[in-house]
Amino acid sequence: MKNVIYLLGDGMGRSHVTAARERYYGAAGELNMESLPVVGQVRTYAVQKNSGQPGDSDFEPNYVTDSASAATAWASGVKTYNAALGVDAKGAVVPTVMELAKDEGYRTGNVSTAEITDATPAGQMSHALARGCQGPTYSAAACQDLTITGEALPTSDVRVTPIADQIARNGTADVILGGGLSRFDAADERALLRQGYDVLGSPADQTVATRADLRNTSSRKVFGLFNKGNLTIEKYKRENRAAVEAREPSLPEMTRKAISLLNRPGRNKKGFYLQVEGALIDKRSHANDAAQTLEEMRAFDDAVAAAKDFAARDGHTLVIVTADHECAGFNIIEKGTYTNAEATTPPANVDAGNTANNSAPSRPTGGTKDPARSSGPVNGSGSTDAKNFGPATFRTADDPDSVKDGTAEASLWLSYLSGNHTGQDVPIFAYGPRSSRVGAEIENTDLFDVVTEALRLNS
Repeated sequence: MKNVIYLLGDGMGRSHVTAARERYYGAAGELNMESLPVVGQVRTYAVQKNSGQPGDSDFEPNYVTDSASAATAWASGVKTYNAALGVDAKGAVVPTVMELAKDEGYRTGNVSTAEITDATPAGQMSHALARGCQGPTYSAAACQDLTITGEALPTSDVRVTPIADQIARNGTADVILGGGLSRFDAADERALLRQGYDVLGSPADQTVATRADLRNTSSRKVFGLFNKGNLTIEKYKRENRAAVEAREPSLPEMTRKAISLLNRPGRNKKGFYLQVEGALIDKRSHANDAAQTLEEMRAFDDAVAAAKDFAARDGHTLVIVTADHECAGFNIIEKGTYTNAEATTPPANVDAGNTANNSAPSRPTGGTKDPARSSGPVNGSGSTDAKNFGPATFRTADDPDSVKDGTAEASLWLSYLSGNHTGQDVPIFAYGPRSSRVGAEIENTDLFDVVTEALRLNS
């Protein structure tokens, strides 16, 4: 084996996968990720600050992870606290897969639809006590954590160095593509140029890179950020194609280009390690916008197809597709029904035939739909009501052409439980050599071992 492509759908739970499949391919169809032959599930919990690791006497779990602690788990093989990057729960720096691969002569790449300083991509290229320490301006409160260190660390300590500065100076990734140009400044640009990067656009004058810049580069090391913040959601790009398409590449396009640059003949003598994140699945799930979430799922799945196509041709590449956590309790509900959030009261929980089955507290009668809290599908008839808790409804590949999104006739009804992460296990799919290692229920930290063993980094 020579290469590993690790694709991360941020916030992608099992229901996200199912809903995207039914939306675009129908009940009997499948996403590209579902076509991968090995399937398992991943436990996602984090730990509290100053906790030991599982099995230690001072182990203290946190059942709902954030993206930073999850990224540290698979990138460095340790459980850590929420907001920590590249450090364990007691603040000690731990190496990442991408750093180890780089040290061993592998080519490395990091692609995201988020700011490249955000938790998932940063988890491979930085070490920080607090994920908010991104740059270019920062405060002690954003970077220091006295509950871990006991006292303020000197600014020379990598753990309180802004993430953007670390990325620009450490050269951990040869190819860096995504958003977040506003996190970098002129000093970062000079640092990148000294290391030989082809800097697409300019951090110094905040000129974003363009799709044409990406197409035209064939450099060994490439740094391209295509938006000052996160990249633009797919739904907006589809609806405003002329304004955005020429400026920003898609996630599948960035994935294909990164593979091409990393695997170019004469450069990939040992192999490469590429991480690809579909970040906006999570961010649009936080916003409880199912329409935007579904389109981000499709774009991420198209990136999976690009990785799988390369691996099938190459024969020496392991492809792993998974998530860091589930976001927002995304649910598929029965057509024509309504959620607890739309009801005057929750469902009845009294069994008149067997009182042993009654619940506490008792609710002898269930609620009806509250018109003040549900004025129709949130992407249809109720889209103008900011207080609406109604589901989002979508036509699927199985519906007649006459059925429209946002109507009661659409067969896919979707709702959210909250605006935050949940603690459920997430799916994992894999293809290629050693893929059988993930065909079970595993810890997110196990993925560090899977990848390092595949790349022979622990031999």
